[in-house]
Amino acid sequence: MLDATRAAASLSLTTKELTTMEPVTNSDHLQIGGILFPDLDQLDFTGPFEILSRIPNSTFHILAKDRTPISDVRGLILSPTLTFSEAPPLDLLLVPGGSGVNALMEDETVLAFVRHQAAAAKYTMSVCTGALVLGAAGLLKGRRATTHWASHHLLKHFGAIPVNERVVLDRGVVTTAGVTAGIDGALRMAALLRGDQAAQEIQLFLQYAPDPPFESGTPETALPDVLQASRETLRDVLEARVAIVSRVEKKLAAKSAA
Repeated sequence: MLDATRAAASLSLTTKELTTMEPVTNSDHLQIGGILFPDLDQLDFTGPFEILSRIPNSTFHILAKDRTPISDVRGLILSPTLTFSEAPPLDLLLVPGGSGVNALMEDETVLAFVRHQAAAAKYTMSVCTGALVLGAAGLLKGRRATTHWASHHLLKHFGAIPVNERVVLDRGVVTTAGVTAGIDGALRMAALLRGDQAAQEIQLFLQYAPDPPFESGTPETALPDVLQASRETLRDVLEARVAIVSRVEKKLAAKSAA
């Protein structure tokens, strides 16, 4: 449970956000885009897509470096509709996660695109380890943020303030916890962009009312054997990720000092 100080700070931030982030009117057409990259987790992308693509009076662009179809980490093929250079200025940019973020954290083409779009976007949203890409782009410094539980400890290396919550909004940057949390984050975005009723209508159409058969969705509720097996599965990716984050942290520090 939050202590009194942390709870007060959280309430203050939420109040400030609510007074400065009124829903956009339906007459304003929204440009929404999400990026694809090799070895992403498709549900990080397709979960939010189901919601964001249904926002009234909006266009969702599927973006990548080029138009070559891209395989997610399990082999599902996704096809971009526009390249980064063809993308319009976005009101909302979606950055998913997956094992492919390891390469993305050092891909200056992707990082430059994220920085460029985030500079003018109303919101920039990451799902799961997509937060590490936002961090590598320099967007998390001084911001509250969350990500997948297995990489949560890495947020501090980007100057972020790690928060153990499912969806975190801080000054136009939205980060979510692992994979399915992107659905919750997308509903939050729909409400901020078009109002609560629009978001609730989308939720009802999708019949999004989770009722999982097990209480193993977080490290705190998973059985010890399940948690240990999951850590072992992720071990190689995480070891490589730690080394990359260390290099990126040094680059960001050098840029700040320049």
